[in-house]
Amino acid sequence: MAWGETGVWIDGEENMPLYQNLLDDAASAPERNARRNKIVRPDEMPWEMSRQGLLKHLINEAMNTRMETVDAYMQIIPPGSKSGKHRHLAEECLYVVEGHGYDLHQDCDVEITDVYFWKPQDEIKRFDYEAGDVIYVPPNTIHQHFNADPDRPLRLISVINRIFKQCGLNDLEQIEDAPEYDPSITLSPETVRAFLRVK
Repeated sequence: MAWGETGVWIDGEENMPLYQNLLDDAASAPERNARRNKIVRPDEMPWEMSRQGLLKHLINEAMNTRMETVDAYMQIIPPGSKSGKHRHLAEECLYVVEGHGYDLHQDCDVEITDVYFWKPQDEIKRFDYEAGDVIYVPPNTIHQHFNADPDRPLRLISVINRIFKQCGLNDLEQIEDAPEYDPSITLSPETVRAFLRVK
């Protein structure tokens, strides 16, 4: 009988305005979004001395921007240096702004059940690039960027979709730190310029 389970589903005393919260959020979005930046000036883009290297964040969900789905940063790799090596579940696209270099990519076999399991494949592939090129990093690929020029910096713009994190798939692992990584350093235009000088 359809009503036979009444004794079970009718239990519970807690009330929450969850649907009303959705309505309120939708109603307040235009005013809230009007206060969020559609233009981000260079002095509003935070630097980070990260394990992946020297980053200048262009768009990030922690910044007050109108962008809802994408994070982007500029990575500056000093002459003859390299980025950190990492792996993440989301695919990534990088635009080579300045310089030339190469990537090393190592695909992984992945299994997602109640737990997440990945295993690197044996083959490591090299991809050479120069200014104006676009680099595609497939999902769950171990990768690292190398500046092939001993005299000039390599600048990359990295773009990644942040939606995968909201789906519970924020799998990010740092495998090797960038040579410049030092958490005690605070980046500024002056300290970044010092990193870009040929030693």
